[in-house]
Amino acid sequence: MEQTALRPKPMPGQEPGGGRKPGPARRPHAARRRGRRLTTLLFGLFVAAVLVLSGVGLGTVGATVVGMSRLAELRRQALPHLGGPSAPAHPGTTPSSTAPTTAPSPVPVVATLGLEAVDAEKAGALVVGVHVPGPGYTAGLVRGDVLLTFGRTRIDTAGDLARAVARARAGREVVLTVRHRSGGYQQLTAVPGVVT
Repeated sequence: MEQTALRPKPMPGQEPGGGRKPGPARRPHAARRRGRRLTTLLFGLFVAAVLVLSGVGLGTVGATVVGMSRLAELRRQALPHLGGPSAPAHPGTTPSSTAPTTAPSPVPVVATLGLEAVDAEKAGALVVGVHVPGPGYTAGLVRGDVLLTFGRTRIDTAGDLARAVARARAGREVVLTVRHRSGGYQQLTAVPGVVT
C-alpha cells in the first residue's frame, strides 16, 4: 500500500507532463491592469487639481465677500447721519422742495491708535495687536502691554480706551501710561492718526 499523505504534491503549473511548456507563466490580464493603474493615477491627479483650484477659488470669493462686508460696515459707521440716497437732506422737507446740494457734508474725522485691545485681567486694556506702521507702533507699544491711562483719562477696560481714542483729536500728542509685560511702568507719547 502506498502512502500518499507523505508525498509532496507538485506546485500548480509545474506538474510533470501537464501538457504545458516549461518557462515563465503567461499573465494575459497584466496589460489591462497596467492600463487601469495609469487611468486611476491620472484620474486621481485630475480630482486633486480640481479640489485645490476650487479651494483657492472659494477662499478668494470668501475673502472678497468678507472684505466687502467690512467696507460696507465702515461706510455705514462713517456716514450714520445719512439715511440713504432717497432720504431728504433736512427732516420735514420733501426731496422736490430742497435745492440740490453740490458739496457733500464733511465726514467727521475719527482718531485711531492703530492697535487692538481687550480687557485686561486687572484694570486696563491689554494690547493684543499693533498695526505696523501706525501711531501705537511709532509710540513704542508692543503686544502684551497694558494701557492704564490715555491722556488724563483712566483706562479700566478696552471700551474705555476706545471711547478715549474716539474723543481725542487726530494729530495732537497724548501721553499714555503703560504697564509692560515684565511689570515695569512707562509713559509714552503717541499721536493718534486718521484712518483713510
